[in-house]
Amino acid sequence: MHRHVTRPTAWWPSRARPLPAGRPPFTRTVVTDAVLAAVFFAVMLVELLGPDGPADSGTTTRAVLICAAVAGPLASRRTAPLASYLVGTAALSVEALWGLENTVSPYANLIGLYSLGLHASRIRAWCGPFAAFLGMIAYFTGQEQRPSWSAVPAGVLFLWLLVWAIGFGSARRLEERDATQLRLRSEVVAGERARMAREVHDLIGHTVNVMLVQAGATRRLLSRDPERAREVLAQLEDSGREALEELDRVLGLLRHTATSPSVQPGLGDLSRLTSRMEQAGITVATRVEPGGAELPGSIDMSAYRIVQEALTNTVKHARAETADVTVRRVGDLLDIEVSDDGHGAGNGYAPGRGLLGIAERVSILGGRLEHGQGEHGGFRLRVRLPLR
Repeated sequence: MHRHVTRPTAWWPSRARPLPAGRPPFTRTVVTDAVLAAVFFAVMLVELLGPDGPADSGTTTRAVLICAAVAGPLASRRTAPLASYLVGTAALSVEALWGLENTVSPYANLIGLYSLGLHASRIRAWCGPFAAFLGMIAYFTGQEQRPSWSAVPAGVLFLWLLVWAIGFGSARRLEERDATQLRLRSEVVAGERARMAREVHDLIGHTVNVMLVQAGATRRLLSRDPERAREVLAQLEDSGREALEELDRVLGLLRHTATSPSVQPGLGDLSRLTSRMEQAGITVATRVEPGGAELPGSIDMSAYRIVQEALTNTVKHARAETADVTVRRVGDLLDIEVSDDGHGAGNGYAPGRGLLGIAERVSILGGRLEHGQGEHGGFRLRVRLPLR
């Protein structure tokens, strides 16, 4: 059996910043950097072994080793950028102190400094300017002419720091882009989870509440009216079967492998919804005025879910006998009103999950939601959804 061991988080960041999405694979980058190091080493050898190269073999051997120490770290400029740059800078300083300057060596070091700013973690990347400053002191101190700190060394230092800043700034922009993508991905996942929760809540909450009312009615009818109790049990069975079918449809849509029809419910299904409510003992009067049924798919489904959840709340909380549902199109708005004759909302009532789910749907569609005590008692909910 394997155990999951939680390791403490190190205070010192990793050697290199992880490659963002879309960057070349790790193996390809390693091979590319190895080739880059080999090319620099070869060019430095050509420069070293030219007509102006050292005369004795001992000096040549040391120069070759220094060339390898300057160019070799480029092979790990992405995987270990700080160590790579420090080794290269130290080798460049030794090269200058020993009087074995190679005109190609500073360019290899410049690439190492750029790579440090681009690929190292934020804290390690900040070691670059300090290492560049110390290396610059050693490099110009070791030159034969030993110039004073004049415009030439200052200009070179400025160039080195500018190259580091370009790499560092690019890395931060990549980090910001990756963080934005991750945040957007998290928002999409959270939104999808909320949508799934709303769908399952609307489906299960409505049907289970209706079934509970039917089960309670059956219990009361068993002793005095068995025939009516059997009818209610048959309705309870039908409600459960419809709930399973709709739940299978919702789960199929979420998996994108639905075997049942993927048609979303809409205002055209209100008659089936009201018949369920009548089975639960509530008479529902529904009015869908002309033009209210010809709606975009998302508006049509959301309107149905809003009415469904409002009627579910009527069953759960209102103790009502009748409810009225009115859907009408007013210009570019869809007006939905659901009211009942129940005991209404008390002072300071807090919306539950049902009303919060309706509010989320309305907010996504850019609409307005009002709910509270009705003019003649009971509870009243009104929603206005823009159609454009």
